[in-house]
Amino acid sequence: MLIVPFAAIAWWRFGKPLSIGHVAWLAGFAGMLAIRIPHHSRNQKNAVEADAHDVSERVLLGAMWLASMVLPFLVIATPWFDAFDYRLPEIAVWIGVALLVPYLWLFWRSHADLGRNWSPGLEVRTEHELITRGVYARIRNPMYAAIWLGAFAQALLIQNWIGGFAVIPAFAAMWFIRVPREEAMMRERFGATWDAYVARSGRLAPPMGRRPAS
Repeated sequence: MLIVPFAAIAWWRFGKPLSIGHVAWLAGFAGMLAIRIPHHSRNQKNAVEADAHDVSERVLLGAMWLASMVLPFLVIATPWFDAFDYRLPEIAVWIGVALLVPYLWLFWRSHADLGRNWSPGLEVRTEHELITRGVYARIRNPMYAAIWLGAFAQALLIQNWIGGFAVIPAFAAMWFIRVPREEAMMRERFGATWDAYVARSGRLAPPMGRRPAS
C-alpha cells in the first residue's frame, strides 16, 4: 500500500483539487480496506490443500491491483492523466455515491459469511467448506457482484479512462477467465453437492423462479 503515502505527497505537491466523486471514492476505498484487511490477516494462516497461482492468475490480480488501487490514486493526486478525463452529467456522481452503499454492504457480508474459506487467490484450504448460507444461499459469487458494483461506482466517481473506467475491463477479464476456473475447483472439491448448489443459485443474482431447498 505504498501508493497511499506516495499519492498523499503527490497531492500535496501538485495541489490538485478534490472533487466530490474523488472524496467519495476515497471513502469507499477506506471502507473496502477496513473490511478486507482483518480477513486477509487471519486467513494467511490457512493450510492450503490446492491452488492455481499460475501466470494467468498473477496477471489478472496484477491488472486489478493497478486498475482499482494504483491508477485511481495517481489520477486523483496528479495531473499526469488529466488528458484522459471524460465528463458525465452531475447525476452520475451521485449514482456512483449511491452504488457504494450496496457495494460495501455486500462486500462485508460476503467476507463475513465465507469466514476462513475466503482467500485472495485461487486456492482450497485443507478444511474448506462449501458455504451456502447468508448471501450465498441464492448467489454463488456475491463478492464478485459487490466488486462489479464498486467498479461501476469507480467509473462514475473518477471520470477518467485510466484511473476510473479501466477497472471495468480489468474486472471483466477476471470475471470471464477466473470465475469458471474457481467454480471448476469447487466442483472438483465438492462434487454432487456443488452441482446441487449450482442448480438452486445464480452466479451474480438470485435466479428467477427458483427457491432454496428446505
